[in-house]
Amino acid sequence: MDDTNNKMFQFLNNHLMGPMGKLAQFRIVRAVMAAGMATIPFTIVGSMFLIVSVLPQSFPALAGFFAVSFDKITPLYMLANTATMGILSLYFCLVFGYEYTKIQAQEEKIEVNPLNGALISMMAFFMCLPELVFKDGAMTLINVFNKNAKIIDGWEMGGGVTRLGTTGIFTAIIMSIIAVKIYATCVKRNWTIKMPETVPAGVARSFTALIPTALIALTVIVINGLLILMGTDIYKIVAIPFGFVTNLTNTWIGLLVVYFIMHALWLVGIHGATIVTSFLTPIVLSNMVSNAKGANIPFAGEFNNCFVTIGGSGATLGMVVFIAFFAKSAQLGALGKASIVPAFFNINEPILFGMPVVYNPYTAIPFFLAPMSSMSVAYFAIKFHMVNPPIAQVAWPTPVGLSGFLGSGGDWRAAVLAVVCALIAFVIWFPFIKFYDNKLFVQEQSGTVQAD
Repeated sequence: MDDTNNKMFQFLNNHLMGPMGKLAQFRIVRAVMAAGMATIPFTIVGSMFLIVSVLPQSFPALAGFFAVSFDKITPLYMLANTATMGILSLYFCLVFGYEYTKIQAQEEKIEVNPLNGALISMMAFFMCLPELVFKDGAMTLINVFNKNAKIIDGWEMGGGVTRLGTTGIFTAIIMSIIAVKIYATCVKRNWTIKMPETVPAGVARSFTALIPTALIALTVIVINGLLILMGTDIYKIVAIPFGFVTNLTNTWIGLLVVYFIMHALWLVGIHGATIVTSFLTPIVLSNMVSNAKGANIPFAGEFNNCFVTIGGSGATLGMVVFIAFFAKSAQLGALGKASIVPAFFNINEPILFGMPVVYNPYTAIPFFLAPMSSMSVAYFAIKFHMVNPPIAQVAWPTPVGLSGFLGSGGDWRAAVLAVVCALIAFVIWFPFIKFYDNKLFVQEQSGTVQAD
């Protein structure tokens, strides 16, 4: 058994830890992670106002009260949702441009200003928002106004500027990469306007970005022009791979692969949740917005922490409660008592590194199976309309049950589903943790006997 386990960990090291560890160090990946983290307050705040607007759907008894109160000011308070979820790609663009420029400055040792990087990224992104068409030998801004579409001078409207929403996140990232790369290249090659030392630093930085800004504008014009001549634009191009990946993650098999990779990385010491979810954040946010408009997609919003990794990666909440109160071994008992409060808030690093779960063959199987099982139950419960899908973002440390209730817009069945998922995960953990506890207990007892 030991030889088999060693081979398994060696395989994971060679084929997952190495490639994914290198991937996590890519500058673009680190900037995407930073952008995802920075947008969390906006997604949560915007979602809370959305929950208020949909509460009567979950609790019909509130319909009368809402009709004479909140419903009368819905357009007012939903501005908070429009200014957060409705322009989320803009936040991604600014933070990504800032962080990516800062990384370039630190690691390339060049004098690029992160604020300039954020602003030129936004400029490049905004140049891609209007929809144009090449017609009668000339570029023309699209104008369509009917019940299916509202495009005015190229700007599609729908509760705000449609392309500034979650569907624009990948386009924002791509244009930010292009803008920052051109900016960094210009500075490295001294294609900038140098000002005398007596000029204030702020003014000097502005002139340093002048030539790069002009080159970025020309580059984006050329890219957009070529795509328009081919009858498309960057949004439509990005939608092809984005749609493929989205459809893949919206299948049960696709999610099994996602959670396998996430937990395989953890087993070899890499924070799998951070790496994997950073790539999937645009997808779950886009799916969440689609659900708010009537879709039924399980993998949306905070599906992961609401129903799958309850207690932290590996779905360890039930297991932590068990070892805190029923473990025979002093080691697991003490660890459980120290970890039980953080576990209710989906924090389990003490367990992962203290038990440990990382590189531990005795806990590897339930660490894989528990979250994959809880994911399966939640996926099919939502897929078959037994529970409302996630429509709102909640803070990932929100305790079990409450997170599902809030994320689904107030569906009590989602809270029950979350508890069921936690219990199923514990059932899978039980025989393995029981065996491991007994093993440690025997070792502790033999050590005591030898000491006596």
